[in-house]
Amino acid sequence: MPTKIEKDAVSGTLTTGHEWDGIKELNTPLPKWWLYVFYATIAFAAVWVVLYPALPIQGATGLTGWTARGAIEQEMAEHAERLEPRLAAIRDAAPQEILADPELRNFALAGGRVAFANNCAACHGAGGQGAQGGFPSLADDDWLWGGKLADIRQTIAHGIRNAEDEAARTTMMPRFLADGLLSAAQVNEVAEHVLSLSGRATDAAAARRGAAVFAENCSSCHGNDGRGSRELGAPDLADQIWLYGGDKAAVVQSVSYARAGVMPAWGGRLDPAVVNMLTVYVHSLGGGEPE
Repeated sequence: MPTKIEKDAVSGTLTTGHEWDGIKELNTPLPKWWLYVFYATIAFAAVWVVLYPALPIQGATGLTGWTARGAIEQEMAEHAERLEPRLAAIRDAAPQEILADPELRNFALAGGRVAFANNCAACHGAGGQGAQGGFPSLADDDWLWGGKLADIRQTIAHGIRNAEDEAARTTMMPRFLADGLLSAAQVNEVAEHVLSLSGRATDAAAARRGAAVFAENCSSCHGNDGRGSRELGAPDLADQIWLYGGDKAAVVQSVSYARAGVMPAWGGRLDPAVVNMLTVYVHSLGGGEPE
């Protein structure tokens, strides 16, 4: 409770007049310099609120009109302006010309790596290794539609089986069981034949019967030997590379219901320079073929 203000006998400091359980509170105010700094920060904050955005609402709230978003946009515009001459050169050049110019090639590879990480890695993996389930590897030499520069650029720019680009690659595999083109027994036999192309058939008799079914229904796209066709995007069935799995259940599923994987058309979403950089970068991953 409040008591009279007096000098503390031990420290010689005046008390505040407050006492709790026999303990008296000393009157030790903050140093004047500290108080002045505190008041200065309050004044500075008030000036800041007036000049710069400090209120939790969208847009500029200060007299200066400055915003962090606007500053970043300006920096990005300046950065784009600095890069534009190099981007223009890549935009106007064919991928073969970019590879022939060491300076453009290095720039395209660096830019393509970033563009790939931002747009392609989610499906094809950070290193282009692909993933089972319809995402082909871009780092090997097994290509559905071709691994030359022109082939890669066509695929990137226009995509596969999408509804947004008329130039998208669009060949389709029939749903042989779902559409009643083959019976379940015939699907099983043709699956055994497909497995036999890579020496993995489990029923030799069924595989022999499936050869006739394959010749009549599948060879026009996949070839008599099952090696596929790049013009049609028909995969090689005689190797060990499978987009959707190479066990019998996966093959039966593919024959019965088809897969019809889709890739977006990046030509309508990305700058042509970025499409060219992606082309050069994907070609460099390890599976790109010479012209």
